[in-house]
Amino acid sequence: MSDYELDGVDRQILHALQEDARNLSSGEIAERTDASSSTVRKRIQRLESEGVIKGYSADVDYQKSGYPLRMLLFCTAPIPERGEMIEDILSIPGVVSVQELVTGEQNLLVTAVGESDDDITPVAQELLDMGLTVADEVLVRSHETTPFEDFSSP
Repeated sequence: MSDYELDGVDRQILHALQEDARNLSSGEIAERTDASSSTVRKRIQRLESEGVIKGYSADVDYQKSGYPLRMLLFCTAPIPERGEMIEDILSIPGVVSVQELVTGEQNLLVTAVGESDDDITPVAQELLDMGLTVADEVLVRSHETTPFEDFSSP
């Protein structure tokens, strides 16, 4: 984000969108923020154009959709190259996210989903083929999220 700083209304809008971006209207968000619907719409557009809101997506329960395995792969990549590798890692079938870590030896966290070990094992092999070291693999039982609390009040 450039010189744009979030104020209380922006934070409340972000909190509302994190709770239920699909079903809340700008009027409903306006009621929560004591702002007008047009102000909420303009703020959302500005938050999008500033890159604060990067997009909207479905929160998929992979287990219920037939992909019961969620694997976290902690990887080590050469520091100058790790950021450049993210797009290639995301193109690996089964990979659903990559996080760049800045502390510790493991500097990339790759999340992959699949139906069985046969789906996950090739992901690890492709990461190795890319020159990454897979330091640890963790099978996830569940994954829940919540809106960021600091966004809930002005």
